[in-house]
Amino acid sequence: MQKQIALFLFSSVALFSTSAQAHFPLMSCWFAADQVVCEAGYSDGSTAVDYDINLYDYDDNLIAKESTDKASKVSFSKPDTDFYIVFDAGHENPVEVDVVEISEK
Repeated sequence: MQKQIALFLFSSVALFSTSAQAHFPLMSCWFAADQVVCEAGYSDGSTAVDYDINLYDYDDNLIAKESTDKASKVSFSKPDTDFYIVFDAGHENPVEVDVVEISEK
């Protein structure tokens, strides 16, 4: 019985220490003249190269789709409508940045 308890405790510690090292997607966006520029990456500092970033209007229509470059950045022409931008890394919850959260850099 003590062996089973010890095994359970060891497994729990291993599980929680692994989840503590997990990373999650991040994205920051800003206006640069008539462009919207975004930089995607992960909380552990790693980059997000060649990931799709989607720009949607408030009716959930896809306006534009671009892939991040070697610097993990993407740019869109600034739409004439309200919009939000999505970085979906595929294994976590997607990151959404709404137009009201974006400012000039």
